[in-house]
Parts: sequence; C-alpha cells; structure tokens
Amino acid sequence: MKQYVIDEIRPEDYKEIKAYLDSNFGEPELGNLYWLPLNEAMLTSVQASHVSCHPLVIAVELEPEKLTCELLVRTRQRVRCDCIGYATETQRNWIVNSIDAIFEKLRIIT
Repeated sequence: MKQYVIDEIRPEDYKEIKAYLDSNFGEPELGNLYWLPLNEAMLTSVQASHVSCHPLVIAVELEPEKLTCELLVRTRQRVRCDCIGYATETQRNWIVNSIDAIFEKLRIIT
C-alpha cells in the first residue's frame, strides 16, 4: 500500500490533531480511521462518472505516535469498483498538501 506517513508525533500534538480531525471530519466510526473527502474538482473521468460512489475519500489513520494517509482513492459505498485506485499525481499532491496544511494550521512542526 502506498502511504504518506508522519511519525514521531508528540503526545500533546496527537491530542490537537485528534481534536481537529474530530471537529472537521467527524469522530472515527472505526477505531482511529478518518475519511478525508477528495476534492471533486480533481476526480478522473471514471471517478467523476461514478456518482453513486461519491463522495470519494482517502483513509487517514491517526495513532498516538503517527498519522498514516493512504494514497488510495476509494468509495465507502463498495469494496470493489473501477473508480477505486491509487491517487493520480494531482490527487497525491492534494492529499499531501491537505495533511501538511492541517499540521501548519495547528503549528505542529514535522
């Protein structure tokens, strides 16, 4: 699995990140897994045409010592679909920039 990982998170930073994710993306329904909705403007033609699969999301797992973000675009509606796949370069950059922006907003240095 391709991932973007930020590790060595300090305990006080973990609490801030968790509060931010809970507030902006809802409390995790499954353990420590959050769903970051992908910006619709950057969907591929296949992803855009699969309206019943929307919103397409990125899995973000927050653990006390690290944050892991899958570089896989997926739907929460199905396990398998043609719209599920590794992020394009544009999507990957958006994912990394979005996660980095959260850390910048919280003034957490990585």
